[in-house]
Amino acid sequence: MASVETVERAQSDSSLTGEPRLSEDVGDIPKDFEPGASKDPIILSVDCSSEGDGGMSKSTIDEIERSAADVLQGCPLSSDTPTIRAVDVSEASTAADLCPPELGALAEDWDNHAWRQQEKHVFVLSDAGKPIYCRHGSEEQLAALAGVMQALVSCIGLTGDQVRYVRAGRLRLAFLLRLPLILVAATSLPLSLQQLQGQLVYVHAQILSVVTASQLERVFSQRCNFDLRRLLAGSERFLDSLCDLMDSDPSFLLGAVRCLPLAPALRDQITQAMLKHCAKHKKLVFGLLVAEQQLVALVGMRKYQLHHVDLHLLLNLVHASESFKTAEAWTPVCLPKFDPSGFLHAHVSYLAEGSPACLLLLTVDRDLFFPLQECRRKIAESLQRKGSLEALREATVSGGYSVREAGVPELYHFLYKSKSGAQLSSPRLEPPYSQEPQQLLALYRLLHHRMYQPACPLKILFCSTGRETLMGWVRTLAHVFPVDSADAMLLF
Repeated sequence: MASVETVERAQSDSSLTGEPRLSEDVGDIPKDFEPGASKDPIILSVDCSSEGDGGMSKSTIDEIERSAADVLQGCPLSSDTPTIRAVDVSEASTAADLCPPELGALAEDWDNHAWRQQEKHVFVLSDAGKPIYCRHGSEEQLAALAGVMQALVSCIGLTGDQVRYVRAGRLRLAFLLRLPLILVAATSLPLSLQQLQGQLVYVHAQILSVVTASQLERVFSQRCNFDLRRLLAGSERFLDSLCDLMDSDPSFLLGAVRCLPLAPALRDQITQAMLKHCAKHKKLVFGLLVAEQQLVALVGMRKYQLHHVDLHLLLNLVHASESFKTAEAWTPVCLPKFDPSGFLHAHVSYLAEGSPACLLLLTVDRDLFFPLQECRRKIAESLQRKGSLEALREATVSGGYSVREAGVPELYHFLYKSKSGAQLSSPRLEPPYSQEPQQLLALYRLLHHRMYQPACPLKILFCSTGRETLMGWVRTLAHVFPVDSADAMLLF
């Protein structure tokens, strides 16, 4: 637990130099202590193994619109009326972009050798067997394969059961039924059923961010063989980007969001600037500042929380859209865990040319573009005047903190998840894992699989390979996954 504290002190106190030291007053730490915990979290945290589907409320957007209308009409604010607040973002970091280069769309059919050599495939089809999306290949040329998968689902469905998992040699297939959609993942990688289905949950959420659940239900109730690709046209790059990120970023595995490590004073300065200008807009639901797939600051209505799945969708929206760097954008986006039945409207823009800081302002009012444009301008001017944007750029370039700052000898790497706030902290990749990030991710997947087996979940797991020693520790409020050298003693 001292690791996150050490990093926080090192970044906020310039007088600290040299090798970090372990705290000497460990005995004073309470048993329920959780580094990075927030007393009033705005990020909704659920168990990372949960497959729960659905939003926070069936009428969340309507409720916000009614509350805002009452305010505008001069009605007194009730105790339930949402107000803008800020989230307490803990220190975290991310390594350099580990996403592999784009492989490009393969035009071959399912019998082609190059297509078969792909390590993982993701398919989305309708319950009528019509292909909707595939990570590799062409939907038209994979129509026969989609028909086979739909027939398998239907045959098992006739017995009153559902197909969830198929194993054929080294190949594993996971099925997720979210009717009228069927999602399938096929891989030869060492991914468990639970992990594959978790990725399919994200893919389903990405589709709902473009086509709401109510719209999806309506079009398929009218035409069971409807071609959903017509509504998803142009959004395939978001699905491709999401699939690539899930293969390289452990934050998806743990159900958490990476946060950019900053000095507390700098983060407070950024948050206060956002609060000052965002609070003036009664229909502004959330405002968040992100940089390089990391959360910098988040403010929002006091009554509402943002699910980590929805946050990942927003981060992916920025990551997959190069056009945001050249112009402000006004785009509708459905956050399925917040409200799967309606759209929020997002004003998205980078705060300065060449800056990694991207601001997203989410509202229920589709006519609020120009007021939010002015809000963005004032936030950018405030941060530019105080030097916050330059400090943000420097923090992003630094790549995060070193594992040596944890003060644990021979520690190679670790992941820490603050469960109450769904925030992830980990050091940057250093030798030997800087050249083999997928090997490190495979170790974390192994720990995750063995600790979260539904039949026998574990709180502590200690195991050793021929090269390293691994330990997983799940507390009531926190998850820790350290990787240590084979001949070292773990100090926890």
